[in-house]
Amino acid sequence: MMTQTPSMNPTDWVLPRILAEQGRLRPAAPWVTIVGGDSLTFGDAAADVRRVAGYLAGLGVKPGDMVGLMMPNSVDLVRAWLGIGTLGAVAVMLNNELRGAFLQHQLRNCGADLVIVDASLVDAIVEAAPHVETLKRLLVPGSASGPASARPQRLSWEGWRTAAPYDGPLPRGEDIACVMYTSGTSGPSKGVLMPHAHCALYGMGQIRAMQLTHDDRFYITLPLFHANGLLMQLGATLQLGIPAVVRQRFSASEWLNDVRRYGCTVTNALGALAAFVLAQPRRDDDAQHGLRALCNAPNLPEHEAAFRERFGIRDVFSGFGMTEVNIPVWGRVGQSRPGAAGWVDREHFEVVVADPETDRAVPPGQLGEILVRPKVPFCFMVGYHNMPDRTVEAWRNLWFHTGDAATMDADGLVTFVDRIKDTIRRRGENIAASEVESAISQMPGAGEVAAFAVPSSIPGGEDELMLAIVPAAGATLTAEAVIEHADKVLPRFAAPRYVEFMSELPKTATGKVQRAVLRKRGPEQAWDRDTPSRP
Repeated sequence: MMTQTPSMNPTDWVLPRILAEQGRLRPAAPWVTIVGGDSLTFGDAAADVRRVAGYLAGLGVKPGDMVGLMMPNSVDLVRAWLGIGTLGAVAVMLNNELRGAFLQHQLRNCGADLVIVDASLVDAIVEAAPHVETLKRLLVPGSASGPASARPQRLSWEGWRTAAPYDGPLPRGEDIACVMYTSGTSGPSKGVLMPHAHCALYGMGQIRAMQLTHDDRFYITLPLFHANGLLMQLGATLQLGIPAVVRQRFSASEWLNDVRRYGCTVTNALGALAAFVLAQPRRDDDAQHGLRALCNAPNLPEHEAAFRERFGIRDVFSGFGMTEVNIPVWGRVGQSRPGAAGWVDREHFEVVVADPETDRAVPPGQLGEILVRPKVPFCFMVGYHNMPDRTVEAWRNLWFHTGDAATMDADGLVTFVDRIKDTIRRRGENIAASEVESAISQMPGAGEVAAFAVPSSIPGGEDELMLAIVPAAGATLTAEAVIEHADKVLPRFAAPRYVEFMSELPKTATGKVQRAVLRKRGPEQAWDRDTPSRP
C-alpha cells in the first residue's frame, strides 16, 4: 500500500492498485461521502470499481482506449474514474460546463467512442455528437437507456451493478491513466497525457506537505475533473486511507457549515474560492471548527492573515503546479511564507527560473519564467495528445516551459508573480483568449474580437473576462446581444463580464492585437453585465 512511505519504484504508483489494497485492509472504513448524498467505504468502492471495469470490458473497452467522463462530483464519478483505470483504459476528464466548439474540439481530439455522461449534462454531448465522428455510445447514470436507433446510442450505466467483476491485470505506473484538458496559452485546449505514476504523485506530495495522518478528514469542494480535487485531495485520501467529504459544487456560504458538520480537518482552496469564503459576513463563531490546515493557491498575504486570525486555522500554505508538471513546488506546514508558493520538491523535480527569451537561469531573486523537468520516471506528462508540435514547443531545450513568471531565492523558495502566456484565469479555469474570440466572432455583425483579462472587483478574485469588439461594416450590435450569444456558445467559466465596442483594436506593426494596451485601458468605458446601466 502506498502511504507516506511509498514504494521507490514508480511502476507501483497506481491508484487502482492502491484502492484494491485499501479495500482489503479497511473494507468498512468510510472513504467518500458526498455532502447531502451517497457514500462509499473503501471495501464498497473496491468492489464497485471491479464491476465497473468488468462492465466496460463487456462493452468492448480495452486497455489504452479513451473513455470520456463528464459528471458532477459524485460516487458514480469515483466509480467510473477508477473503473476505467482498473481496466487500463484512459479516462478523459471533461469539464461539466463545456459546450459547443469547446466540447467538440476535446471530443474530436481524444477520439473516444464511449462517453460516460450524467443525465443532467447529456444534452451538451448530444448537441456536439454530429460534429464528432468517433463518438458512438453514451453511458448515462441517472437515466434509462434511449432507443437503439439513437446516435450516439444511449446505454444504461446501471449495468455495472450486475456485471462480472474484472479480474485481469492492473495497469503499471508508466501506463496512461487519464487525459485532462488545459488551455495554458492561446490556441485550442490541449489534452495532457498523464501516466498513473504522475497521477499518484499529486497525492503523495499533498500527504507530505500537509503532514496528513489517519486522524484527518479532507473537505473537497473543487471539481473532480481537475487535478487538484481528483488527484491532490481525493488521491491523497485514497493513498492514506482517510475519509473524504466531497461537495458537489463549491458554496462559500456553506463552506464553514460543512467543515463543522462533517468534522473536517484539512482542505484546499484554489484561486477565487478563498476570496469568496473571506467575503462572507463575519460571525462570532468563525473560529469554532476542527480545520487545522489549508492549502491555498495562490496564497495572498492578506488571505493567509485572515484565515489565521479570523478562522483560527493554524497552518496556511501554498504550492505551484500544473496538469502537465505535477506539483514541483510545495509549501510546508509550520513554515509560513505568506505570498510565496513554497520550496522546490528536489526529490522529484528540477526547477529553475529563467529568462523567457534565452532559457538561461536568472540570479536568485530576479524575475523570470518557471521551467521544470522531472527526476523520476513517469511523474510528468507524456505529452499533449495528438499535438506533437505543441509538445515540442513546451519542451524547448529539454525544460518544460510553464509560461508563469516568478522569483526564486537561493534556498529554492519560489514566489509566483504573474502569467506570461496570454491566458485568462477565471473561476479556477485557464481560458485561452483565442477560443473565446473564435466563438464570439461567429456572431453575425462581429468584425474583430479581442478577449482579455481585467482584474476582478473581489480582492484576490482572479480575473474577469472582457471583450473589445469592432463591429462589421454596417452592422449594429448591442452588448446585451453579445452577452446572450456568449452564454449560448461559451462555458459558464468563460462568460464575459465586460463588453466595449471600438472603432479599431490597438495593434502592433505586424498586425497583432495589443492585449496589454487593452488591459491597461481597462473596463471604465465598457458595458458591465453586473451593472448593465453603465455604458
